[in-house]
Order: sequence, then C-alpha cells, then structure tokens
Amino acid sequence: MRLVNTGYIAQEKVVETLAMVRGSTVQSKHLGRDFMAGLKSLVGGELRGYTELLEEARDEALARMVAEAERLGADAVVNIRFVTSSIAANASEILVFGTAVRTE
Repeated sequence: MRLVNTGYIAQEKVVETLAMVRGSTVQSKHLGRDFMAGLKSLVGGELRGYTELLEEARDEALARMVAEAERLGADAVVNIRFVTSSIAANASEILVFGTAVRTE
C-alpha cells in the first residue's frame, strides 16, 4: 500500500478513485505520563511521554485507514491528512484520512 500526502503518485496513473478512507483513535493521558509532564514543564523541554503517546495514536489511526483502503481493493491512498482534536480534558483524537485509489 503506497501512502502519499500529494494528490498523485509520481510515474503512476490513478485508474480508479474508490472512496475517502479514514482511521481514528482516541487516546487518554496516562497518570504517570501526566505527572512526569507536569514536572518537565517546570524546567522546559520535550514531553517525551506525550510524544510517544501521539506517535502510537498516529500509527493506530493510520493502520485503521489502511485496513479500510485494503477492504475496498485499493493499492494506494493519496492526499493523506492528519487532524488532532481534544475530546475531553484528558483525551485527544487523532484522525487520518485520504482518498483510496487503484493505480497502474
């Protein structure tokens, strides 16, 4: 499965546009990560616990989008975008979407 954030894949022709596909996940903060982030905010710097949490969430959302594209028979997803939103005080959603296509 080829995944690109452009509307095309270089040197390939899109022969069929199938549908918009998406994947999402909602992640909540872990008490231990939240505590460590609070301490880190006193001295500044990267909040690695949150960085790891968001990386895991992006990977999960992307896997769900790819699974949906595969169910449709796509061999690529073009024009991929990620969106993050706060659902509640301790939870965030990661959404990824794009257009499932067949190429030749």
